[in-house]
Amino acid sequence: MAGGRNSTIVIRFILLGFSDYPKIKIALFVVFLGSYLLTVAWNLGLIILIRMDSHLHTPMYFFLSNLSFLDFCYVTSTTPKMLSDFFQKPKSISFLGCTMQYFFFSSLGLTECCLLAAMAYDRYAAICNPLLYTAIMSPTLCVQMMVGACITALFGSLIQLCALLQLNFCGPNVINHFFCDLPQLLVLSCSETSFLKVMKFVIAVIFGVISVSVIMISYGYIIATILKTSSAEGRSKAFNTCTSHLTAVICFFGSGLFVYMHPSTDDSLDHDKMASVFYTVVIPMLNPLIYSLRNKEIKDAFKRCKKRAFSHCHS
Repeated sequence: MAGGRNSTIVIRFILLGFSDYPKIKIALFVVFLGSYLLTVAWNLGLIILIRMDSHLHTPMYFFLSNLSFLDFCYVTSTTPKMLSDFFQKPKSISFLGCTMQYFFFSSLGLTECCLLAAMAYDRYAAICNPLLYTAIMSPTLCVQMMVGACITALFGSLIQLCALLQLNFCGPNVINHFFCDLPQLLVLSCSETSFLKVMKFVIAVIFGVISVSVIMISYGYIIATILKTSSAEGRSKAFNTCTSHLTAVICFFGSGLFVYMHPSTDDSLDHDKMASVFYTVVIPMLNPLIYSLRNKEIKDAFKRCKKRAFSHCHS
């Protein structure tokens, strides 16, 4: 930067990250590094397991493997940079790098919104129309839903990116966060940001409300169908698969709405940072566990995989 506030152009941003906690810097680094490695291992492991086991080649696990891939990309878009910043002074990022980080982060987040809605529809088809399930959730439809989610999310993020690139940043250039997120960038801009704030709110409403509506309507039919089921075992199995998905939905949308659906102020940024840790680091790590711990098919597939590996070793 050069000159006064009205004439300077920011070409780099400083990410404060967790510099407010110098005494526990090493401990935080170890925790975040461990979380990242576990996230990568669990999500990639689940993808490989689903690909290797033919019993899991169903729409439900097609969407689950894509969710794991999204979570892997999602956490990788922010965490490696955050980890490297623990030992860098200054913790800087270029303007282009900052905007592109937000673009990829936003695209992956919006895609996950759509994917969670698609997974709810899949559960609706499986529980409410079991005889027509394979016809309804054809491989072609599953791929179309996944591609549609990606394209829609990319379009929503691209609109925000184009508007973001029109803003001027003349200083200060310090971001009170561990990655480049839109609320923090809007606070630093010296341009009029009302339009982008409204756009951010509208996109959050469109993706959030439509996705949550699809999920709620699907589960309304699911609950009605389960209550009519006479078999206790059938009810239990249906509730188990739905509980995992609902837990993931509540965690993801709850933390996301907290950050993006309220006005950003200097006072709220510290709270946003803590909430962001939850949905950028914790949720991608927990999703494979949420879907696996109470899932008999995943456990059985893992046992078959271990048995095949054991047989190969002895042969």
